[in-house]
Amino acid sequence: MIKENIANLGIPKNVKLVCVTKTRSVEEIKQAIEYGVKCIGENRIHEAKEKFPLLPEVEKHMIGNLQKNKVKSAVELFDMIQSVNSLKLAKEIDKRSAAIEKVMPILIEVNVADEESKQGITVDNTWKVIKEVLEFQNVKIEGLMCMAPWVKAEETRPYFKKMKELFDSTKLKWLSMGMTNDYKVAIEEGSNMVRVGTAIFGERKY
Repeated sequence: MIKENIANLGIPKNVKLVCVTKTRSVEEIKQAIEYGVKCIGENRIHEAKEKFPLLPEVEKHMIGNLQKNKVKSAVELFDMIQSVNSLKLAKEIDKRSAAIEKVMPILIEVNVADEESKQGITVDNTWKVIKEVLEFQNVKIEGLMCMAPWVKAEETRPYFKKMKELFDSTKLKWLSMGMTNDYKVAIEEGSNMVRVGTAIFGERKY
């Protein structure tokens, strides 16, 4: 099933697939890697600590909400942190990365729809945060990330358009937007990195 699901995603070659592995078993993740997945995204530090030592070499992204007290572990475990949602968090990542002589690639998480329930920097404040973070020595901003509101796929289009305009103004490398529900619309609107789990593994069993 996993092999067929990956084949059926239809993701263009210029778009990076981040395979979301939250709650998935090591065996499931190994299958996905065997069938061509080169990058995985974890939401939780404790899951990453348990799974990563048991997995083949693969690029690893932190995509979940990262608390300040978990940053030390995150910079040790991950190759990129996508969910940098405040200047305070970026400072902590910079400090912890410096301590292990690492430069951590990050994405700035933007709350593109200004939803109270979501983390992220407002569209209006994004440039201000980027300029401040560019002064840090041990983080490297590589792009922007967002989550669209949980609506029908076609209704996400205006948010992705807005995000693409902001991204184009930054001249950064990665625009991480689009999940199982809406990744096709996100790609049509200019995303070059998508975070997909359910469409690969099937519905989660809690």
